[in-house]
Amino acid sequence: MADKDVEQTDERGDVPGPWWADLGTWGAVALIVFGGLAAAWVFFRLPGTPEEPASGYYSAARVIALGLVTVGCALLGRRRARAAAMEETKERERV
Repeated sequence: MADKDVEQTDERGDVPGPWWADLGTWGAVALIVFGGLAAAWVFFRLPGTPEEPASGYYSAARVIALGLVTVGCALLGRRRARAAAMEETKERERV
């Protein structure tokens, strides 16, 4: 078995990667909604809002951006998988 076929893990047995890598489309949508709610929370200056509103908006924007990137990657992966399946079907019909 070649080294590239072996999955690398850390001491705990976890596969290294970001926590948001396996969220999927609906998890990313939830992040976007949560970020929007956080921005609204800061806008209305509800309890727990930081003294400097810019830091609250920055945190909300980071959560929204993470959700948007994750949703984009999930949809792009789905599109690529669909295109590969269609290409495979077309190739089978040619043979």
